[in-house]
Amino acid sequence: MPKNSKVAKRELDDDVIESVKDLLSNEDSADDAFKKSELIVDDPEEKDTDVEKGSDVDRERPAWNSKLQYILAQVGFSVGLGNVWRFPYLCQKNGGGAYLVPYLILLLVIGIPLFFLELAVGQRIRRGSIGVWNYISPKLGGIGFASCVVCFFVALYYNVIIGWSLFYFSQSFQQPLPWDQCPLVKNTSHTFVEPECERSSATTYYWYREALNISDSISESGGLNWKMTVCLLSAWVLVCLAMIKGIQSSGKIMYFSSLFPYVVLICFLIRALLLNGSIDGIRHMFTPKLEIMLEPKVWREAATQVFFALGLGFGGVIAFSSYNKRDNNCHFDAVLVSFINFFTSVLATLVVFAVLGFKANIVNEKCVSQNSEMIVKLLKMGNISQDIIPHHINLSAITAQDYHLVYDIIEKVKEEEFPALHLNPCQIEDELDKAVQGTGLAFIAFTEAMTHFPASPFWSVMFFLMLINLGLGSMFGTIEGIITPIVDTFKVRKEILTVVCCLLAFSIGLIFVQRSGNYFVTMFDDYSATLPLLIVVILENIAVSTIYGIDKFMEDLKDMLGFAPNRYYYYMWKYVSPLVLLSLLIASTVQIGLSRPGYNAWIEDKAAEEFLSFPTWGLALCISLMVLAILPVPVVFIIRCCNLIDDSSGNLASVTYKRGRIIKEPSNLEGDDASLIHGKIASEVPSPNFGKNIYRKQSGSPTLDTAPNGRYGIGYLMADMPDMPESDL
Repeated sequence: MPKNSKVAKRELDDDVIESVKDLLSNEDSADDAFKKSELIVDDPEEKDTDVEKGSDVDRERPAWNSKLQYILAQVGFSVGLGNVWRFPYLCQKNGGGAYLVPYLILLLVIGIPLFFLELAVGQRIRRGSIGVWNYISPKLGGIGFASCVVCFFVALYYNVIIGWSLFYFSQSFQQPLPWDQCPLVKNTSHTFVEPECERSSATTYYWYREALNISDSISESGGLNWKMTVCLLSAWVLVCLAMIKGIQSSGKIMYFSSLFPYVVLICFLIRALLLNGSIDGIRHMFTPKLEIMLEPKVWREAATQVFFALGLGFGGVIAFSSYNKRDNNCHFDAVLVSFINFFTSVLATLVVFAVLGFKANIVNEKCVSQNSEMIVKLLKMGNISQDIIPHHINLSAITAQDYHLVYDIIEKVKEEEFPALHLNPCQIEDELDKAVQGTGLAFIAFTEAMTHFPASPFWSVMFFLMLINLGLGSMFGTIEGIITPIVDTFKVRKEILTVVCCLLAFSIGLIFVQRSGNYFVTMFDDYSATLPLLIVVILENIAVSTIYGIDKFMEDLKDMLGFAPNRYYYYMWKYVSPLVLLSLLIASTVQIGLSRPGYNAWIEDKAAEEFLSFPTWGLALCISLMVLAILPVPVVFIIRCCNLIDDSSGNLASVTYKRGRIIKEPSNLEGDDASLIHGKIASEVPSPNFGKNIYRKQSGSPTLDTAPNGRYGIGYLMADMPDMPESDL
């Protein structure tokens, strides 16, 4: 209701109250149906409240304590581990600084518009994902259920990563760090370095052997890794305790979990910039490779990153926004959170490449030292003449610049024999080109770099505490995307549902803490979310722009926000975003179809990774994950089209008439609009916002209006209110 119509509304309410009292005084005692209905007459002196803001639904639904708490929750959900270990990798791989151009373009084309759309529908309808899409189009009600299934799949393995971070965090309170040096093995005669570690590196060995104790293939279970099982249980306990009271408990934790990662990233950036070689990493990062930017694959990967960075399709965005006031400026929120997410990715990229530049310089110094020793040996053996070495160069204490000079001279002089000398050019760019992502970046590359930091345990504690907070912020949104829709739909107690959900997830998650568990994490990460989420968001866009109607939706936004959104969003939602999403879906499907389904296995004998194909049952599981995630959409569509489930309990036979509004009985206040089992068509679904029509006498009519059946009471007239514009939502 417009804020400038309070006087008109007060007059209207007085009119309504008078009409209801008249009806009560003249009600026919023989009308049994009317006697059974509950009539509540408000005190004329009751405090005037806005229809939308003062409704019973609003009073019962929890709300954010402050706008800051809500923004931090959305930022915490959208800013996750992918910003730290996925975005820097894509940036380095796809053109350096030039990658930011397609990313920003796609952020404006699909990121912000779709994020705004999810915020708007959640805030307007004030339900979780199931209730929102069931209300907009009951036949597409399966969208909400599909979001819940995907959220559950993602939560299963995402919390395992938090468990890994908890393990490394607990091991960081040691000097030196336990992954600083290769372990020594003692036998009866002598002591020697662990061969597997010597052939790889100390941090790689610690990750695969000490932390994961990984098996050689996905088919070799190897039993549970008890250390990681305890860490996984701890991670689920943290999530359960934070979520058990809904936003009342998780909202307060957001102040720490959302802000602390920024403190750590800034501290890391300042520290890294003071390290030798950090500028080389940042320079390499932002050196644009414009020719790579023109490749279609770069745009596909940028679109995918935008899509997942904002958490579109998970239902967490809708769930969080559903606890907002209806007049909240969700357009401002969408733009703000999207750009905070982008700048966080850039900040994390600066930190990552500053640290990797420092690490690359250390590796390069070792390379120069080792190859200088080889040159000295070649000089002694007579393979290289001493005359070609400049006199000012001291090979026992050579700099990287002098080494490159000697290398170039030897390469020119020994043109044909040079390959047989096996000298390495030791270019720092070659080391920086070996970009790693995901667990390889966090648990191998970063941990190795931190061993060279002064006060390395402190930085290790800070780094893994940051990862835990980033992970928990995303987990809160993911779990909220499961809990809120189910609570809204089936009216179960949130505390009980949260505990049951966490226990079930932990039980299923035990497959990820076997010795082969890392391979299952890779499988779920690759196949459980990508295609299903793309399909979900495409259907969300179609449901709003085509089925509900883009013009009607724009009017709803104008009514809710108090201003009309820019027509830019109209064209994005109606034309551009669906086409871009469909193109992304086709490209992702082709990419999955052409790529060989498999995983990188750690082979103990080789002390190296090797790509292996999934076994037959593994392929079946990959396909099952994708099918199960999207299955609710066709199932609900068929149920609604064929009316396979009918429940008459959802009718409007029992209502309460209160201050000119129709509301549901208190015992069933919120349930009908979000329930799958009620199976109602769109016209039968009651709006969570009370509609335009109210019961009142017509101006100029007698005190008592006569119903069409000649009786007083039930048949009194329903009149429209032109001065109360109300959303169809």
